[in-house]
Amino acid sequence: MNQKNNLQIKQLDKKLSKMNELKEIAVPQKGWLYAVRNTLNMSLKQFGNRLNITPQSAKEIEEREINRNITLKNLADAANALDMQLVYGLVPKGSSIESIIEKNAKRVAREIVMRTSHTMSLEDQENLPDRISIAIEEKANHIKNELPRYLWD
Repeated sequence: MNQKNNLQIKQLDKKLSKMNELKEIAVPQKGWLYAVRNTLNMSLKQFGNRLNITPQSAKEIEEREINRNITLKNLADAANALDMQLVYGLVPKGSSIESIIEKNAKRVAREIVMRTSHTMSLEDQENLPDRISIAIEEKANHIKNELPRYLWD
């Protein structure tokens, strides 16, 4: 991996690590908009007035949030109407961007090495399991360093 890619990965991982705790927070059953509005004891009419829409439209916005069918703009506008700020980000399913790259590099390396190993076994030149493991590790490291686009195929 070149220095620029390595630096980008480390910088993004640092930013995203601050959001990792958010994965543990469960979205309220009726959504964040309803939860905040209800906690503030704000009626749908009041919420709608703040958004310059009808109470029914305000209800629909809450429902679209629950159904994950809301635009970021609408969610940000609704949050603003509740004196809140929408915070938007992506959090790796694993521990980091680097772990995502590592996982995919090992997957691709395993496919490449096993394909080669299969061809060799057909020619009575089969490798030992230890040698295959080493070859997979070496190929994965090479793939991680190159960061080729085919890593995501």
